[in-house]
Amino acid sequence: MSSLIASVKELESDLLKVPPKIAVYSDLPFAIMRYDSSEEWALRREVRLLATRLEAAGKHVEIISFSELLWTALDRVQKADDQEGLDAVVELERGDSFMAAQGQITTYLSDPDFCPLADLLAERLSTLDPAKSIALLIRAAVMSPKLYEMSKLLDDMQGKTKVTTILFYPGSREGVTALRFMELKEREALGNYRVKIYG
Repeated sequence: MSSLIASVKELESDLLKVPPKIAVYSDLPFAIMRYDSSEEWALRREVRLLATRLEAAGKHVEIISFSELLWTALDRVQKADDQEGLDAVVELERGDSFMAAQGQITTYLSDPDFCPLADLLAERLSTLDPAKSIALLIRAAVMSPKLYEMSKLLDDMQGKTKVTTILFYPGSREGVTALRFMELKEREALGNYRVKIYG
């Protein structure tokens, strides 16, 4: 059995316990399922299979894609102000640099005057019944190289939902709690995650 499948099985076992045994803090019902970024396609297949098994066990599973959240945020920003959003980011990259465009998207996803990612995710999770639902967050790689830090998302989500949520994290594990996003050498391995890490 591959390490990815073994990690998914361990996660599944904890999710099926009553109550689920994945969260360290009650106001942050999250866990991270770490996988090697080279396993992205295998991970997506395993997520679909996991969702099917959890639903067969009576859970409602919501698969939420970070790419969908990103496009929703850019669309909302542009609808609120036609001088902002995707078109503005494209022009900024053409006229300045990729780094400037990336910084603008980070602002859109972080600044309360735009469309914070944590608020967008909390809005999606608010439609789910915490007693029956599990949210699976996939395609985090869309936030690379530095659009948005996953550690910031978890910090910002504290107290915003009661729904059991799993963040599928592409990257390497260093030590007990440090994770390096997408195994990018220029990215610092962050160790301030306050959630259980699988994988």
